[in-house]
Amino acid sequence: MTGWVRAEDPSAVGAVRRKAVALAEAAGFDQVLIGQTAVAVSEAVSNLVKHATDGTVIVRPHPEAPATVELITVDRGPGMADVARALRDGYSTSGTLGIGLGAISRIASGYDVHSLPGKGTVLAMHFTAGRAPAPPLRASGLTRPIGDETVCGDGFAIAEAGPATTVLVCDGLGHGHIAAQATQRAVELFLDVRDQEPVDIVRRLHTGMNGTRGGAVAVARVEPGQVHFAGLGNVSGWVAHAEGRQGMVSVPGIAGHQGGRLRQYTYELPGYATVVLHTDGLTDRWDPALLPGLFSRTPAVIAAGLMREAGSRRDDACVVTVRPPQEPTRPAPPAQETGRHGEV
Repeated sequence: MTGWVRAEDPSAVGAVRRKAVALAEAAGFDQVLIGQTAVAVSEAVSNLVKHATDGTVIVRPHPEAPATVELITVDRGPGMADVARALRDGYSTSGTLGIGLGAISRIASGYDVHSLPGKGTVLAMHFTAGRAPAPPLRASGLTRPIGDETVCGDGFAIAEAGPATTVLVCDGLGHGHIAAQATQRAVELFLDVRDQEPVDIVRRLHTGMNGTRGGAVAVARVEPGQVHFAGLGNVSGWVAHAEGRQGMVSVPGIAGHQGGRLRQYTYELPGYATVVLHTDGLTDRWDPALLPGLFSRTPAVIAAGLMREAGSRRDDACVVTVRPPQEPTRPAPPAQETGRHGEV
C-alpha cells in the first residue's frame, strides 16, 4: 500500500492497519503498543468507511520523527458540531464520526481534530514508542499525486534545529517519475545545505538541479517572531492566521534552468500565525476566514484541511505548514532532518 487510500469499502481498514503495523514494527514498538496502534487505526478508518463522504486516509512515518507512526484521515462530511462531546466514550449519533474517538484519543500518543458541520472532519494522530522523543508538532507536509497516479512529482523536506524550522517545497516539472526525480534531487541538496540562509539554499538548488527536469522551489526558515523566505518559481508562500493571510514573494524562473536575481525576504510572524507553502496543485483562493478554527490546530491538521479545501485532482499537490515555537527553547540540539518526495 502506498500513499493515500480511499476509504470506500471495508478492505481499506485492513490495508491501512497492515501498513500501520509494519511501520510500528520497524520503529521498534513493543507488542502491546503495536496492538493498540492497530486498534486505533482500524477504528479511525472504519469510521470513514461507515459514515464519511469522500474519505481518504494516509499512514506514514511522522515527518518530524521517523520513529513515530502518524495517521491522518480527511473527509467531506457530515462533520461534527461538538468535537468535545464526540470525544466522550460511548457517544454515537447516526451519520457522524463520533463513534470510537474517545478510545482513539486515549490510545494515541497525540491527536488533533478539526470538524465543521457540512464541510467534514480532519483527524491526525500519532504513536511513539516508549522513550523515543515525541515529535515537536511544529511542522508538517502532505503530498498527493495527480488523479490515480502513485508517484507525486511534488515534495517537501523539513529540518529542525533549536528554535528554527527550515522547510523546502519543490514542484518538479511535469508529473510522474521524471518530476519526482527532480524533486528528490532538490530534497537531497536541501538536506546538505539546510543550515545556510534560505536564499543561498535556493541558489544551491538552482545550480544543482541542472541535470534534471527542474522545478519551482521555495525555502522558508521559521523563527520566533519572523520568517525568512526565498523562492524561485510558482510555489506560493503565506503567513496565515484566523483573520487572513499575507503573501510572500518569489522570483520567476525554473530551478535548474532559468531564473533572475534571487532574493530573500523577511516577514513578521505573530505567535498565533502559521507559515504555509504550497505548489500550484492547490489553488491560491483558500480563505482562512471561511475555515473557522482550522488555523488554531496542529500543522498536520492545517495541512490536511488545506489539501481538502484547495487541492486539485488535476495536478500533483504539496502543502507544508509551520508554526513558530511557542516557548523559549534550550540551546540547539543536533539538527533533525526529514525529506520525502511524495507519499510513495
